[in-house]
Amino acid sequence: MALVYRGPASVPGCPESVAALLQSSPSRFRTAYVGPGERLEISPAVLATATVYAQPGGPSLSTAWQAMRPYADTLRSWIAGGGKYLGFCVGGYLAGATPGLNLLPGDTWRYISASDASVTTAAPSRITVNWRGVPQALYFQDGPVFQLNPGSGAAVLATYRGGQVAALTTRYGNGRVGVTGPHVEADASWFTDDGLDPTGAVHPDLGHDLIESTVNGL
Repeated sequence: MALVYRGPASVPGCPESVAALLQSSPSRFRTAYVGPGERLEISPAVLATATVYAQPGGPSLSTAWQAMRPYADTLRSWIAGGGKYLGFCVGGYLAGATPGLNLLPGDTWRYISASDASVTTAAPSRITVNWRGVPQALYFQDGPVFQLNPGSGAAVLATYRGGQVAALTTRYGNGRVGVTGPHVEADASWFTDDGLDPTGAVHPDLGHDLIESTVNGL
């Protein structure tokens, strides 16, 4: 079972796209939404039924953290005990520490602020990252860089043009964390709705790589 957050720390469409990605992954997860206003709340009892908790894209980090802060200790405890956390864009920011759940061996910052950033606007864009060494175009909207401490042991899946980390997996206690700045869950409608060309930029296979690498420790 995979739990997908849906609530004020997400925006419409993002939870549903993450759920579809989990369902289509090699692990073929059953999914359920969790959060304020959903049938399931974020609680130790509900988390105990799941293998994965996924935090989708959302509003600003400050707004998302305000909504998620009450659940921080519950989520950290579950992940440390063996749970798997997946964070997409704002969900990746929330895995950091300033502010966030502090799940990473390091922290996060805004890629668009990098001096050599290939995207410098917070508006929806196409971005090219190197995913396992292969250039891949993806949907991007003000996603994070993951700044790792030296010797962190994290597995880097993707980097931005300047070499900054764009996606990774890492351990947290007995659990694992997988995060991505670009929206690997985006389908063609994300691009067309924002006036972008989806050609060559829809990659559920990369999303599946993130999922399976996090869940199975690949």
